[in-house]
Amino acid sequence: MLPLRILGLLVLMFSPCDADSGCPDVLSLDPPEVLAEYGESVTVSCSSAENYHNGMYWRVGDREFPVQNMALWSFNLTDWNVTAECILKLNDTHNCSKDLNITVYKNPEGVSVFPTMYEPAVEGREHVLQCDVVNVAPVQHLTVTWYRGNETIRTDYSTHKTKRLVSESFTLAANFSRGKSGTQVRCEAQLDFGRHGSQPAVISNVHTVFVHYAPELKNKTEDVYMYEGDNVTLYCEAEGNPAPAFHWSLVGVNLMKSTNYLNITRATSAIYNCTATNKLGSTTKQIHIHVMKMNIMGAPAAITTPEPSTPRSCPLVLTPAEIVVRFGDPVSVNCSTSVTGVFKMGWEATSGATSSTDNVIAWKAAKVKEWVAKPLCYLNWKGDQCYVMLDITVYKTPDNVSVSALDQGPMVAGTEYRLKCDISNVAPVQKLKLRWYRGNETVHTEMFNGTAETPVDVSSTLRVTPERDHDGALFRCEAELHLGQNGSELGPTVTSSPYTAVVHYEPLVKNCPESYAGVEHEFSIDSLCEFDGNPPPTVLWYYEKERINASEPLTRTQSGEYTAAIVNRLGSSNISVFISIEYHPSFTCGNRYEVKENDVPQCEAAGRPPPRVTWFKGEAMEGGKEVAAPKRWTKNDRGTYLLKATNKHGEATHRLYVDVFYAPVFDGNYSKEVKVIQGDNVTFNCSADGHPPPDMKWTYGSEANVTVTTRGRQKSITVTGATSTNAGTYVCNANNTVGVVTRTVTLVVKDRPKQSAAGVTVIWWLLIILAIVLILIIIVFVHRSKKQGQYAFVPAQNHDSGIPMAPQSNGVKV
Repeated sequence: MLPLRILGLLVLMFSPCDADSGCPDVLSLDPPEVLAEYGESVTVSCSSAENYHNGMYWRVGDREFPVQNMALWSFNLTDWNVTAECILKLNDTHNCSKDLNITVYKNPEGVSVFPTMYEPAVEGREHVLQCDVVNVAPVQHLTVTWYRGNETIRTDYSTHKTKRLVSESFTLAANFSRGKSGTQVRCEAQLDFGRHGSQPAVISNVHTVFVHYAPELKNKTEDVYMYEGDNVTLYCEAEGNPAPAFHWSLVGVNLMKSTNYLNITRATSAIYNCTATNKLGSTTKQIHIHVMKMNIMGAPAAITTPEPSTPRSCPLVLTPAEIVVRFGDPVSVNCSTSVTGVFKMGWEATSGATSSTDNVIAWKAAKVKEWVAKPLCYLNWKGDQCYVMLDITVYKTPDNVSVSALDQGPMVAGTEYRLKCDISNVAPVQKLKLRWYRGNETVHTEMFNGTAETPVDVSSTLRVTPERDHDGALFRCEAELHLGQNGSELGPTVTSSPYTAVVHYEPLVKNCPESYAGVEHEFSIDSLCEFDGNPPPTVLWYYEKERINASEPLTRTQSGEYTAAIVNRLGSSNISVFISIEYHPSFTCGNRYEVKENDVPQCEAAGRPPPRVTWFKGEAMEGGKEVAAPKRWTKNDRGTYLLKATNKHGEATHRLYVDVFYAPVFDGNYSKEVKVIQGDNVTFNCSADGHPPPDMKWTYGSEANVTVTTRGRQKSITVTGATSTNAGTYVCNANNTVGVVTRTVTLVVKDRPKQSAAGVTVIWWLLIILAIVLILIIIVFVHRSKKQGQYAFVPAQNHDSGIPMAPQSNGVKV
């Protein structure tokens, strides 16, 4: 019976399982899926419970990484579309795989909110705001939430689906009423991965919505009562945005007055009309003046109010002599005199009560309810009358102080922009001091002119020429009443809410090198430079005039000059950067080379920075001998080499066998001319070295007494019994695939010289002596052979005779 594991393997092999199918029961990934930020390093293990297989490997994109039964794979997430699967190789034809689900994300680089038309909101009209989310991925997980203050307005979701880095825009259309002027709107962008949780939200700037609306009067009619001969100031309290312009008329007659107040000297009963107008509409108010006669309490009806006496001519003392009181607060003042013979002494006031003791009379009011309060203390003394008027200042701090923009749209760097500070319901206006602040810096101070003693609405305009550094700056204004004599007493300070300046400016390159060296497969150009601009600029990168995806890692073939175009609504900017892509060493040459002597070595290591290459001659680096890199090959360089290339990004090794071919070279010295005596024999040789071994060939005549013999790399010519026909030139050729060399030998045949009688005699005696020596050598050889026992054996007739064999004296057999 087959073991269960083998049986399971057979089931897998014959089931429809290939490299594209999953094997959930065989492969296990830990973690089963990856959620990580772009550029982050992660580690994933792949393990198999199946022991009978032909190996495992990771396939990442187009690259494969062999592993063991349990494999840890560590990698940097620098590819938005990275794919990975663990593959189990069951046999040569069947694989199983399991995909790794990878989500690469990047939180938004910035979020900003602004009006689409750069126009203020108008009551009754739709106002559209835009929220820009810059450089976020993956956008299908993006949610954008709109807020009014801390109240959620709406949540938007992206409808696009891509894994790459993109920018997305969302819009909000709403109607804002005048009561919502000053509403602060913001948007928040957040990546939501469901059960895997959410990333921290990125919050936009706060955009304050200022609503424009037609003027509105607090009341359409008003009655003003005054004493005969008094002066009066009429006020037209109209609210509108933009601030309305005013026009006064009296019984159909236009008055040349364009402020919200009208000063009248010694007014008479009449009806005045005030019309408030802005570009959105107009409204009219009627003011009815009623004039009354003024009598002093206790004085005869015919007595009119005299001109005020100087303090020295009227012996009255007010305590306190000057008083500052808030409208609606209590007040108390004593009037006293030190003179005698007083006929009558008292207070004349339109409100309050009096009480008296000896020579002292007090005026008290539980609440000051008159803005133009002119209480006076009078004295009838010695048949005359005098009085002293109380120096009283009735004030009211502003109900509200707010900052808004007079010009449409956001501020633009270098362009004048106007901010308006509205102070509502403040009195007395001539005591009001206003300070403008940008951050904590005072940028403008203003005092207000006017004679109005009743509460009025006033405004101040600040003209600013913003710079790009003012983006996000907080502008505010503070209203402060300087009360009392010469402003010696200060009322409470009322401060507006801050106005956040949104300054738009053309793109700026904040930080970008002229050149940069990046690492292959790790560096992408979108991480190189810092750009600034508002609205956030769009950055387009170009290489060789072609637009590229700046988030894709660069390879070694993409070194060169890159150009960025930085664009927003206000302008554009360009920058060029030379990018050098560095990479670890590698060899692309073959393992075996056949070269010719003096050839230049062609096996070089690629890498940037250029690697340092070390040459070792031998079979292994450990046992090899380090040698200098050859500049040109020589015949002695043949052999096996190990090359090691190293730079700061790593090292590479390469084995190389070099076979050096070289042209033939003749061995040894030779004579160009050989002499022989006619009838004698002569031999001359020709040998050469070369690789590949050269072919040797003699070129000569066709004489029969000339023979050619070969021994190894040597070819020899032998002339037997030389004759005159053998004289001449003999040519030896040595050739191989590299070259041909030639050697020439000239044979000279000389006549045999005639011998003298004495010479012949000597020769004969030498021959006789030589023959005698040869005979003696033969005799000695034969004698030694006999002693060494050469025998002839004769078989016995009777094998049992017991007679031993004995050597025969003449037993030599030929």
